[in-house]
Amino acid sequence: MEADKAGAGFLWLHLPSYPRVIDQTGESRYLSNEGDSPMNGSRIAAVGHYQPARVLTNEDLAGMVDTSDEWIRSRVGIRTRRIAGPDEPVDELAAHAAAKALAAAGLTPADIDLVLVATSTAVDRSPNMAARVAARLGIPSPAAMDINVVCAGFTHALATADHTVRAGAATRALVIGADKMSEVADWTDRTTCVLVGDGAGAAVVEAAETEPGIGPVLWGSVPEMGHAVRIEGQPARFAQEGQSVYRWATTQLPPLARRACERAGLVPADLAAVVLHQANLRIIDPLAQKLGAVNAVIARDVTESGNTSAASIPLAFSKLVEQGAISTGDPVLLFGFGGNLSYAGQVVRCP
Repeated sequence: MEADKAGAGFLWLHLPSYPRVIDQTGESRYLSNEGDSPMNGSRIAAVGHYQPARVLTNEDLAGMVDTSDEWIRSRVGIRTRRIAGPDEPVDELAAHAAAKALAAAGLTPADIDLVLVATSTAVDRSPNMAARVAARLGIPSPAAMDINVVCAGFTHALATADHTVRAGAATRALVIGADKMSEVADWTDRTTCVLVGDGAGAAVVEAAETEPGIGPVLWGSVPEMGHAVRIEGQPARFAQEGQSVYRWATTQLPPLARRACERAGLVPADLAAVVLHQANLRIIDPLAQKLGAVNAVIARDVTESGNTSAASIPLAFSKLVEQGAISTGDPVLLFGFGGNLSYAGQVVRCP
């Protein structure tokens, strides 16, 4: 199926995944499958992000482990990262980002009925991060759930919110990616501690009045290789098999990212921006090149923020919006990958 290149109305207009019908009131509606009840699509109304104040430079790390600025830049492309203090828990990072997204959307906490927090660094089992964020923001009685798919957590959570809104089980959702990777870092291991940073990004998802603004998700995993990225043990520590992850990401993911575009009725050349999980530049640049998004802005926030796991995609996306690098209605590919060797991607319209 070819994408209509005429203008902003081309996205997802004829997707077999979401057939469009005219209901008895004359309104355009969508069906999840043939014969199902009509449902609306959803869209991202606004985004926001937050990072702690403390900046950790490569020179700082050189005083902690056997490394150097040149070694770090040449291998992962990172210059700086932000590190949260002991009095800045994950839910605080998440709440700051969520509050900014709410303000950008012109909404109040009472307008939200679903809170999803993607994180892999929650310390406690209960209450979960979503409930704590809801309490911090004063959201009255939302469904509140955490989603742990590590670095692909935000795109999994975004798809979950999209499905929930389209099914009519929620009206507006806060979707947040937040991680405090500094708390699970092994600061004696120069191959991993140079990667990590802390932060949060958030999106407000609501029902779309006309065309959907969140495309069909493509997601999956390689469970038998889940050991390649780990946060385990007591105390929990982040570890990975770097070469295995690199080979998987640069060889197996490009065709999957193209399939995510196809599900939105696009080809990569149609994209205005590509926001991949900010793992490191040695993965981001080859993956983006193989994808073939020749006209797209490629997010490279990893250079100043490090790998913030589930926070990396909404953090980088929000910065592109804030900087004016992309415009309202632009098609943007969000594609998360990493822990569990899981992946999830979808094309969205820029709010």
